[in-house]
Amino acid sequence: MNIIRQVHYFFTPKMKLGLRTADLLEPAQFGAAPGIIRTRVGFAGGSKVNPTYRSMGDHTETIDVDYDPEQTDYESLLSLFWKYHDPTSKCSRQYMSAIFYHDEEQKSLAEKTLKYQQSLRARPVTTSILPFTKFYEAEDYHQKYLLQRHPQLVTALDVDPGEDLIKSHVAARINGYVGGYGSVANFDKEQKTWGITEKMAEYIREEVILAYPGLR
Repeated sequence: MNIIRQVHYFFTPKMKLGLRTADLLEPAQFGAAPGIIRTRVGFAGGSKVNPTYRSMGDHTETIDVDYDPEQTDYESLLSLFWKYHDPTSKCSRQYMSAIFYHDEEQKSLAEKTLKYQQSLRARPVTTSILPFTKFYEAEDYHQKYLLQRHPQLVTALDVDPGEDLIKSHVAARINGYVGGYGSVANFDKEQKTWGITEKMAEYIREEVILAYPGLR
């Protein structure tokens, strides 16, 4: 097993975060954030068994995040959640703003941050805070969508669309960087541990710069 495949699947004590901000592209918004281990998109909050994108029933499009509590915390990730969308928008259940909590501590923090966000706005915050029950993964073409728009990177990472891509730590991180949600400095710091080639690193670096020209 080469070094790239080793860092796809490393294990560390982790915590869970489930939420909905804007669309199934949102894993990129979290992928390059400090402490994020893995991301996947899917459906949660409803009663329909085995929903799909075309037949979602009463579920909500959701991102499921694994994070390292020694590098980040739930409240920091909630700050990103509030930053990346308008929580006052009125949407159908499929697209609604939602936080799915896994325990009472998460529920309390979600409620606290919602109250603070409401204090900043005249319009009512429509975000729902709901207990996590079951998560269904979305179809493969939704997973790491922005990364999959760069097939040469997927090939170089030696992962196949599906479970390999969904579970890959490196894929989650690169999905964030090519989406423009990280800095060149942070990318350069961590890419050295991934075992990727300098050609691949330079390509990703250019994608970050294209998203934020001021970083050049």
